[in-house]
Formats: sequence, C-alpha cells, structure tokens
Amino acid sequence: MPKLWTETRTAHRAAVRDAAMDAMAALVTKHGLVAVTMSQIAQQAGIGRATLYKYFPDAQAVLTAWHERQIATHLGQLTGAVDPAAPAIARLEAVLNTYAHLQHHSARHHGGELAALLHRSGHVNHAQQQLRSFVQDLIAEAARDGDLRDDVATDELANYCLHALAAAGTVPEDAVQRLVTVTLAGMGARPR
Repeated sequence: MPKLWTETRTAHRAAVRDAAMDAMAALVTKHGLVAVTMSQIAQQAGIGRATLYKYFPDAQAVLTAWHERQIATHLGQLTGAVDPAAPAIARLEAVLNTYAHLQHHSARHHGGELAALLHRSGHVNHAQQQLRSFVQDLIAEAARDGDLRDDVATDELANYCLHALAAAGTVPEDAVQRLVTVTLAGMGARPR
C-alpha cells in the first residue's frame, strides 16, 4: 500500500474518531448523559451511523474514548507547564498551579453524573498513578534541594497535594492561586 494512502487513511480515521468524541461531548453538555444515542452522535459529527459503528460499538465507548483524550491532554498540559531548567520547587509550583486550574475548570464543565461515571474506569486509575508519580518525583527533588520538608514521605506529600487541590473545583477562580500557595506552605515551601 502506498505511504500517502496509509497516512491519508490514518488521518481520516483519526478525524472520524475526533469528530465522534467532540459530538459526544457537545451532546452530553446539551442533553445530559442518559439522552445521548449513537444516531445523535453520528448526526452531530456529520458522519453516517454505519461509519460511527465501525469505530465505536456504543455511546459509552465514544464517551470513554473522549475522556481518555481529555486525560491525555491534561497530562500533556501538566508536563508542558514545567521548565526543565527551573529549580524543582518552581517546576512543582507550575505543575500544581496547572493542576488546580484544570480541576477548577473541569468541575465547572463535567461535574456530577458524568464525572462519577467516567472516574470509575481503569484508564483513570492509570492516569492518576502517572500524575501522582510525576508530582512525587518533583517533591522528592525539591526536598533534596532543601526547599520542602523532608520529614514526611514523598508519596504522602503527593497525595496531600492532589487531594488538597481537588478542592479547586469548588472555589471561585480568584481563590485557586491561594489554594496552591496554602498547599505549598503545608509542605514547608517558603513564599517566593
């Protein structure tokens, strides 16, 4: 098979999947989770139902794929927030700020029934482990540099950070930064 055809076909498949996932997100936002059908997704995406069924067996599969894409995007934003040349404490603060803002905005858009359904999936556990490990490594490095307390295990501090910053979903926008500052102070970070 010619390379151009393979690349074109791969791009087409990715475009169809993305269109279906975007359609699912729009429909859930508009109608709620229970009311979304494969016919509605296909119509919203501008593709045929038969085509949609080639990619996804049901609406739940579309929703799960959309959520996996969201998580990958968020993990990318967290790793992209880090300046590799910066000290560990600055990298940690950048990650925690980004995480808190993601929590704040995600809670506004995808709370309640949808969050409860999506967060029971295995892909969420894997992503949470990646995130916890990433934060734990930054904490360990900052503690070695003397910028954070070293009398508490890094896995406990990572859990503390992530649980504390989950509250960003419940506070006004102007309180998100204060929450990050308080969380860092709880780990012994000095204000900068």
